[in-house]
Amino acid sequence: MKEISVHELKERLDKGERLIVIDVREEWEHQEFNIGAINIPLSIFMTKLEELSEYRDEEVIVHCKMGGRSLQAGLILEQMGFHNVKNVVGGMEEWKRIHHSR
Repeated sequence: MKEISVHELKERLDKGERLIVIDVREEWEHQEFNIGAINIPLSIFMTKLEELSEYRDEEVIVHCKMGGRSLQAGLILEQMGFHNVKNVVGGMEEWKRIHHSR
């Protein structure tokens, strides 16, 4: 699975690129802080795969708090035939550390 840095993701979002970004944190974590991603918690991820199938041939970026849960979700997507999955290195903790410390 490929990786994407929080820097690259923020640059692409700031440019207005249409990205498919999935946040696999729990709903309460997403409500506390999010970057506008689709929230599908890892705990129910398997039940939502059919809904995601329309994105099978597109770039899909997954993130969580630190990168572990999103790695699991990304591997599931790859096993389901998704060919362009990227995991956000460091997750939202890295995002907040870099982009909210200024």
